[in-house]
Amino acid sequence: MNILVIADEESKSLWDFYDETKLEGVDLILSAGDLSPSYLSFLVTMGKAPVLYVHGNHDDKYERHPPEGCTCIEDQIYVYNGIRILGLGGSMRYKPGVHQYTEKEMQWRIRKLYFQLLRHRGFDILLTHSPALDLNDGEDLPHKGFACFRTLMDKYKPRYFIHGHVHATYGRQHKRLDLYGETQVINAYEKFLFDYERPKFLRNPDELSAR
Repeated sequence: MNILVIADEESKSLWDFYDETKLEGVDLILSAGDLSPSYLSFLVTMGKAPVLYVHGNHDDKYERHPPEGCTCIEDQIYVYNGIRILGLGGSMRYKPGVHQYTEKEMQWRIRKLYFQLLRHRGFDILLTHSPALDLNDGEDLPHKGFACFRTLMDKYKPRYFIHGHVHATYGRQHKRLDLYGETQVINAYEKFLFDYERPKFLRNPDELSAR
């Protein structure tokens, strides 16, 4: 299954210069937040793949104009073609506003998922906006990651952890790919395509064919 992950910045290749070949072979689109709702609606309309999303810290506009035709998977395990996807959007709280959480508030969100985690026997993909603490995050509070995401991965060992929030333009320290235990970490900034069943990468993005 080919999964396209997107976050933080709309891809000109997919939007401004779109043609019908751009989404060929894409089976699922996962948005890690901070994207225009019109962009998500465009992708789900022009392509054949469903779009699942979580909120970024700048996605208060979704309250007024949610992405049409797309599915929000916040605070749930969504199963698509047998793949269990856990959605936990938002960033560390750094000012008043929606989709921002303290570490304790994010821990509480996870505790409320206890019965879903039990029923589904864990999950395969962790989809968030924020990175995990000390794993591709920033030193400033707005870009600091959540420690409880590491706890989730330690316990359930998902195949993938997909996040956004830290742009590739912020510097070389924010990597596209990383590995945490048995979990492949992907920074979804702008766009990245991978094969869920046959990943050919660990830390080297040049080994993967991305569009």
